Amino acid sequence: MNSDFVFSSDFWNWWIIGLTLANIFGCWWLISWSSKKRPGEAAVGDVTGHKWDENLEEYNNPLPRWWLWLFYITLVFALGYLTLYPGLGKVRGVLGWTQQNQYQEEMAAAEKTYGPLFARYAATPIPQLINDPSAVKVGQRLFVNYCASCHGSDAGGGPGFPNLSDQDWLYGGDPATIQASILDGRNGAMPAWQAVLNDKGVDEVANYVLQLGGRDADATKAEAGKQLFATYCAACHGADGKGNQALGAPNLTDDIWLYGGSPGVIRQTIANGRNGRMPAHRDFLGEDKAHLLAAYIYSLSNK
Repeated sequence: MNSDFVFSSDFWNWWIIGLTLANIFGCWWLISWSSKKRPGEAAVGDVTGHKWDENLEEYNNPLPRWWLWLFYITLVFALGYLTLYPGLGKVRGVLGWTQQNQYQEEMAAAEKTYGPLFARYAATPIPQLINDPSAVKVGQRLFVNYCASCHGSDAGGGPGFPNLSDQDWLYGGDPATIQASILDGRNGAMPAWQAVLNDKGVDEVANYVLQLGGRDADATKAEAGKQLFATYCAACHGADGKGNQALGAPNLTDDIWLYGGSPGVIRQTIANGRNGRMPAHRDFLGEDKAHLLAAYIYSLSNK
């Protein structure tokens, strides 16, 4: 290990310990010092001699003793807490508590309680499971907790995040494929073609893609774009533009667009490419929960 790193790490460890303890004992000293009576100080209840706005005077009325002791109790509590739990640099505390251990204990307790329920659902094939309202409801809760931030609470998706409630699938919508997507994730990559096609070629391919979807396009540009499409795009999207689920290449002949289907966005996609990532949830959810979540997603497009 680099000695500079060790020095730096130890320095900041002791810096935090020193600064924390100095603040606690500094507060203790300040309270003790300020609560002592000093020579020449006005008696309790008398005016101190300070006056503002002609008749606004300051009285010597110290804090009530019970209130003052609350401050001391707070400082004692802080020292006790830092003795039991981590908070002083790298000192772990006598209880050895860590947030990782607590998380693992809570997860183990939850698994003990709910694991048998998920295991029972996992034993039922997904096409049958979607007919069980209680199973679908549990799957929906899993979706809201783990998937809605990207795909929306209604699974309708958004720019860059596919709609999971229709019949259009990048990698396939059968139960096994949906579950595989949840467990192992997906990595989609559309290469950038600006350097190869230049502006003219990008515009021609974009017009051909528009034509594939039955939309208004410049016929001359679309014809030139057809040849470019066959050379550079058909290997992924197919000669007919209907996509390839083995590669996650989308169907370009419908009106469903992952990043947007306006002419400008289509040109941008062709020119600059796209990179999409669906994170793997195998280690986080496990197969039983993923099975139930896949059942809910499958139910959305098979109602």
